[in-house]
Amino acid sequence: MLDCLIDGLIDTLKLLPYLLVTFIILEFLEHKLKGNNEKLLKKNKKFGPIIGGILGVLPQCGFSSMASSLFSGRVITMGTLIAVFLSTSDEMLPIMLGEKVDIMLMLKIVGFKVLIGITVGYLVDLLYRKKIDKHMHIHEICDDEHCDCEHHGILLSSLIHTLKIGIFVLIANLAINLVIYYIGEDNLKNILLNKNIFTYFISSGVGLIPNCASSVILTELYLSNLLTIGNLMAGLLTGSGLGILLLFKTNKNIKENLLIMSIIYFVGVLVGIIVDFII
Repeated sequence: MLDCLIDGLIDTLKLLPYLLVTFIILEFLEHKLKGNNEKLLKKNKKFGPIIGGILGVLPQCGFSSMASSLFSGRVITMGTLIAVFLSTSDEMLPIMLGEKVDIMLMLKIVGFKVLIGITVGYLVDLLYRKKIDKHMHIHEICDDEHCDCEHHGILLSSLIHTLKIGIFVLIANLAINLVIYYIGEDNLKNILLNKNIFTYFISSGVGLIPNCASSVILTELYLSNLLTIGNLMAGLLTGSGLGILLLFKTNKNIKENLLIMSIIYFVGVLVGIIVDFII
């Protein structure tokens, strides 16, 4: 129980610097660029999925959380956000490095995740051509948080947002850790060990859990030869850490959030099945 509380606190503290940088960017865009936000986004969005897919490789889930807030502020497109989510490595890389896994295998897994992220990201941007909502910017987040940011400077406003979101993440993190504690990681592992078509759906669902425990369990099972490479990919593709959690907190369009989560989930399932079928 104490470990659950400590892990939740540590995960939240590690996320705070990413949140602060994100809100500084959003505040700067809102204060300095004003009406040019839409023009800036349209000018650079064609490279978004590529940049997002590559940056998502960075260990830990901080960048996926940043991407969620940037998407909520309409600084990046839905395709870019999905590219980040699909390529995010979370705890997989540190674990594999610690277990001295063949570097070529790690590069193949990471490279494949990036390729899938970029490809799906561009497909989403091609199909989802929703007009940019000029009113959905940082000031809408301010209204939701009642933080009165228009009367503060960029740095103070960013700190206020970071603390408010940080408290939310901490509470959610503690709740998720406690749920996993009572369910038991061993029980989660046993669920994944049933070798049938449904394990791809389960692995992809486990990856969606906004907690590093999901990627840890999936990676450990794979390294112990108890999980197929397809099931590993299904879970790792959906594993965006706290990104999904922050998306539902900062973006009030629930249908949009569910669409994003559904795309990620079914991409994970489909890719997992295909990988095992080919290999």
